[in-house]
Amino acid sequence: MRIAVLGGGPGGLYFAYLWKKRHPEARIDLFEQNAAGATWGFGVVFSEQALEFLRADDPETVDAITPRMESWKNITLNLRGQSVEIDGVGFSSIGRLELLTILQQRVRDAGITPQYDTLIQSVDELRGYDLIVAADGLNSLVRRSFEQEFGASVSHSTNKFAWYGTTRRFATLSQTFVATELGTFNAHHYRYSPSMSTFLVECDAATWENYGFEHKTIEQSQAICEQVFAATLDGHKLVSNKSIWRNFPWIWNENWSSGNMVLIGDALHSAHFSIGSGTRLAIEDAIALTKALEAEADIPAALALYQAERKPIVKKLVTAARTSADWYEHFPEHMKLDLLDFAYSYITRSGRIDDARLRAMSPAFMARLEAAKKIGSRS
Repeated sequence: MRIAVLGGGPGGLYFAYLWKKRHPEARIDLFEQNAAGATWGFGVVFSEQALEFLRADDPETVDAITPRMESWKNITLNLRGQSVEIDGVGFSSIGRLELLTILQQRVRDAGITPQYDTLIQSVDELRGYDLIVAADGLNSLVRRSFEQEFGASVSHSTNKFAWYGTTRRFATLSQTFVATELGTFNAHHYRYSPSMSTFLVECDAATWENYGFEHKTIEQSQAICEQVFAATLDGHKLVSNKSIWRNFPWIWNENWSSGNMVLIGDALHSAHFSIGSGTRLAIEDAIALTKALEAEADIPAALALYQAERKPIVKKLVTAARTSADWYEHFPEHMKLDLLDFAYSYITRSGRIDDARLRAMSPAFMARLEAAKKIGSRS
């Protein structure tokens, strides 16, 4: 089987590697428009089990990635100069470029030579392939070329965000909420290497307009963000990497394939960065597609199986991501709560955590919250 993979992100790389490893006779051509060492953003975060979902099928890749990760067990929320930790909510992170480098090596070890700096401008250039795997991200050429066939929908959140890095290391995944005279900001920050942290700045549309960010250069925006979060950065600077203001894009496709074309990762669906699952979803898509292609010799039947088995799982997580994102769309209102009520609102925002689960998962936080409520009820 001849397979073309568009996109050299985690999903495209992992599918190419996995299929070639399990089917050495297959011909796979991977096309990526950027250079091998190019990426945007900084660290990516995974939930507590990180890549353990790969352990049964691919322990070698897990063993290559896990030692490069930073891990922690709590979330820290900072509001009005006060902090609260929510225990038992573990995460791991790794630099996006470091993750890509590891996966690129896995692909080469499997016998594939990715074609970097190669821009495919039309799907017509891919005639002759039995299967086209579109892992070409949020701006997918394949999806844009066949929007009606895929049942594609694209919308955007109203909040603005800019993805920075910083040399300050943070003990946990942290959220810092700051009110200024011109509006409100939130920063998502966590370490992803011994010397670097992600520092993603978010603000509502009114704040973005009040600061005139539309007319600011990247450097001017960065300077304002450094000033807003001066206490959090503690003398460290922000680092830019294509750190422009963006609105988060919501991507969804009702049909996951059309003819011999199939979508995976961000080309297929997007999940808000507040739940930290985008990279994992892309890798899981690659695994699900591989298993479906192995289960059905007929490609259309395999692609139908991929959608049937994977879509309900993804839809559930994307629904939770939208609920989480909606909380952030209104975070200036939530900031009016006292610290513990604010933290409770935050940790239950996606609808997946009720009091019983939170009590089992975060006993120290819940004990502090319930003690405060008892004191409040007496006064």
